[in-house]
Amino acid sequence: MQELPTFIIHNLGHARAALSAAARSGVKVRLQSSAGAAGFAGAAWFAEVVALARAAQPDAVFEAVLDCGREAGLALAAIRTGIEAIRLTAPAKTRARIETIAAAAGCRLVTGRRGPALDLLDAPDPERSAVLWLAERRKSR
Repeated sequence: MQELPTFIIHNLGHARAALSAAARSGVKVRLQSSAGAAGFAGAAWFAEVVALARAAQPDAVFEAVLDCGREAGLALAAIRTGIEAIRLTAPAKTRARIETIAAAAGCRLVTGRRGPALDLLDAPDPERSAVLWLAERRKSR
């Protein structure tokens, strides 16, 4: 399975920019929080950012992944909050337990190595950066 083009987002502006680029390009993308964001920003913050970005770009097709680091408790909180997908780097036995709980709640556990991603943190114009990055990826296929 080919990895979705992934944008690392740090705020609502980044999410909106990435989804605008996705809608313009007609591709499905992944919005992913920065590493460990569940611990310092929280699941409720991420859920709100995703909801507002989705409302601003209803034609964009995407999945949103909250990074919970190694913290099973943060993953459980994200599941309770209704986050659609989480990344967890806890030991395999813990991940297996969390995956069972997540699946029962309709949440997907993203595992494996991270693929190529565009981190929008320092992008002076996040939307332009996202559009150019998606175009570059399309050419390299």
